Amino acid sequence: MKLLKKLSVVIISLFCLASCDFFKESDDRIPVARVGDVYLYEDDIEGLVIEGAPAQDSTQIVTSFINRWATQQLLLDGAERNLPESKQTDFNKLVDQYKNDLYTKAYLEALVNKSIDTVMDEAQAKTVYEANQESFKLNEELVKFRYITIPQNAINEDEIRTRFKRFDADDKRYLDSISVQFKTYSLNDSIWVKASQITEKISVLNSENKKELLKKSNFVQLKDSLDLYLMQIKDVLSQNDLAPLEYVMPTIKQIVINKRKLELIKQLEKDITKDAIKNKQFEIYN
Repeated sequence: MKLLKKLSVVIISLFCLASCDFFKESDDRIPVARVGDVYLYEDDIEGLVIEGAPAQDSTQIVTSFINRWATQQLLLDGAERNLPESKQTDFNKLVDQYKNDLYTKAYLEALVNKSIDTVMDEAQAKTVYEANQESFKLNEELVKFRYITIPQNAINEDEIRTRFKRFDADDKRYLDSISVQFKTYSLNDSIWVKASQITEKISVLNSENKKELLKKSNFVQLKDSLDLYLMQIKDVLSQNDLAPLEYVMPTIKQIVINKRKLELIKQLEKDITKDAIKNKQFEIYN
């Protein structure tokens, strides 16, 4: 009887082991490479190749990726077998710390973005601007100007030039209405633009003539083999001048928001710890 009981236990145990193995979820992914017990699957290389790429290029990209993966796995395996245990312990601590930092940073950013106040009034902007004027010195010239590029000898060239220079309300409406004739143009002379951006837009303006031409209230007329360029310089600020408040407003807003974020993060960390102590989730044992 005792023997039968023992046999029954053995049979049941074997059945359980077999059942566990039978019901174990199989990995139906398709392997493309193996290093030791580690596999690289088709899923892992999806998206490597751009659709429509030549077959030879695709093969080269995939082969190169597989070889790099294999080399990395072999080096990792060698490191785990040969590096001192103390060194591996230190690395594992660093990995854990990096993971913790990633998770906590992402979580705090989500909390901050949900509750941060991104509104900044003019008074706040002026306070930051006046307190940090040395940081807002210009490293290149700024210009307020308007310009038009038209083909040479255009039928209404004289009228365009006259209206462009005078530029009253009627002139602006007229120039807007015929702007399809212009090759390039900008009639908004109320914004500050970097001088380097002007030379990029207007090919006949270069580093040699820029200093002479880009002067306050200067009217500029230049030609090349095809086109006529009209420019009216409204205002100029030189390198090392204090940048206008409106020009650095986006930077100031970012400074203010970043400061609020830091303060909010500190407060959130305090509140989370305080709540955990209150709810007995966090305890320090003496």
